[in-house]
Amino acid sequence: MERFEYTAETTGTRLDVFLSEKQPELSRSHIQKVIESGGALVNGKAEKSRTKLKEGDTVSFTLPDPVSVDVLPEDIPLDILYEDHDVIVVNKARGMVVHPAAGVYNGTLVNALLHHCEDLSGINGAVRPGIVHRLDKDTSGVMIAAKNDAAHVDLAEQIRVKSAHRVYLAVVCGNIAEESGTIHGAIGRSQKDRQKMAVVLHNGKDATTKFKVLERYGDYTLVECRLLTGRTHQIRVHMAFIGHPVLGDPKYGPKKCPFAIEGQALHSKSLTFEHPVSKKEMTFEAPVPEDMQRIIDSLRKRQGIK
Repeated sequence: MERFEYTAETTGTRLDVFLSEKQPELSRSHIQKVIESGGALVNGKAEKSRTKLKEGDTVSFTLPDPVSVDVLPEDIPLDILYEDHDVIVVNKARGMVVHPAAGVYNGTLVNALLHHCEDLSGINGAVRPGIVHRLDKDTSGVMIAAKNDAAHVDLAEQIRVKSAHRVYLAVVCGNIAEESGTIHGAIGRSQKDRQKMAVVLHNGKDATTKFKVLERYGDYTLVECRLLTGRTHQIRVHMAFIGHPVLGDPKYGPKKCPFAIEGQALHSKSLTFEHPVSKKEMTFEAPVPEDMQRIIDSLRKRQGIK
């Protein structure tokens, strides 16, 4: 269990709203369930979600340990870019969930890896073995998984200190005025829609994305994005924040997409890292998926780009 303690800074905020601000990675419904189960105390007393706090109140919040689920190996084809005794690098398909979560217990990348690999690192527990970093379900491209704990620790540290580099390609809506830019904006749970992340002024996590325009198609732009941090939905949130959401994004983009694509036109193009054992710098690239490439080809044709 994880236990947190906070002090209310103002009077009149609902308990569930207050905890949502303090725990932006959790949905409001999840927080409410924890409160209902007695996991939130105000000045030592269990309260309801709707309880209004007073300035100076002490709020204790206890998150229960996640419920263990059986994650079974499944014979799911993998597009393997590289593999050795320590790491495996794959090209994740759009539509594949990385690891089991509420409501999704099979068909994930982890299920496939468990079938393919004799062993995976156990640092992230039984539900996320080997997973060092993630991609959204509908984001395709390069991902690395660790086969042992030593490799996992090394790779996770490279990502933390930004010595490992991830490059993404995205088709975004609109014509970006700048040739390149840096987007700074803390990301946290949206106050308007708890199912979304957003750039927020309070209780968010620092996030920075660099982008460079590669091609312009009038109403759309092909950009290269580099992550300096790794927040949930970071590129999608940041591009929407500057008025250029990723094409096809069902959560942050326009409701209707004029092109045939399931999910957002966002692809993890390459990953560069130092091998955890040999210490050799390695770079792997994944080809743009066919549906996204068809969109790019169509837009190039419209603009007369060869």
